[in-house]
Amino acid sequence: MQEPRGYEEYPIQIVIASNLISLLIYVIGVYILSLYSPFPAILYLCFIGILEFRLICRHCTDCYYFGKVCAFGKSRLSSLLCKPGHPERFSQKKCSGADIVPDLLVFLIPLLAGLLYLAINLSWIIVLLVLTLFILGFLGNALVRGNVACRHCRQREIGCPAEQLFDTSKKS
Repeated sequence: MQEPRGYEEYPIQIVIASNLISLLIYVIGVYILSLYSPFPAILYLCFIGILEFRLICRHCTDCYYFGKVCAFGKSRLSSLLCKPGHPERFSQKKCSGADIVPDLLVFLIPLLAGLLYLAINLSWIIVLLVLTLFILGFLGNALVRGNVACRHCRQREIGCPAEQLFDTSKKS
């Protein structure tokens, strides 16, 4: 079998850039939701924690990069917290639009909360934060995944359910 193309381990600057997008979304989301009260912000943080735990302990364990530095650095973290899975399972997983809804909600919830806040209280800071969320959520994530992370991913070469979902050139 031919060795898959891509990074064996991702350069640290890609890991930092990939995580910076997510961290900015999280921080802006917490700030916007905290404008209502601490409770929605705490629920949002719990939601993020659950999603991160699900990713690290259910998906990363089966990935080619388990124990290595992936584009997001989570496979290395996964190897410290969880037992290894079965790499052949990763490429056999199916991914549908419903599977990505929780990830979309990470930026859509604060985006909608920010828009609602603006309907009640016009604030240029919130306008800027909502625009930033929109750009990071759609363009930032697409740029990181499409042009950096996924482009150099060995797991994608082996078989990735998300790649199968988003690659329109393979659909008939």
